[in-house]
Amino acid sequence: MPNVTFIGPHGTKVVEAAPGETLLDVAERHDIMMGSACGGVCACSSCHCYVRQGLATLPEMSDAESDRLDMGFDVRPYSRLGCQVKVGTADLVVELTQESIRTWYDEHPQARKP
Repeated sequence: MPNVTFIGPHGTKVVEAAPGETLLDVAERHDIMMGSACGGVCACSSCHCYVRQGLATLPEMSDAESDRLDMGFDVRPYSRLGCQVKVGTADLVVELTQESIRTWYDEHPQARKP
């Protein structure tokens, strides 16, 4: 099984992922701070992330993902939506965006420091 390395506000975390699983599903299963305001149905851009390594091994983004990503903040050539990226057989390195982290905190207010 491939490894996914998530880079977040508290450092890096390496986890195993099953081929065909979305990055958002992997993140949620391992308590990674990837936001998902729409619940992972490609209706927002809150799971926006940067695929730092392994981008070329992923399928091309769909028109729906591209349209939603246009709503994202600080979109870069290696930007993808975690709810749409399905893990293949290669290892990936994924950086969480500030947009995604902020949404995660909005979804988990108890995690905020007093």
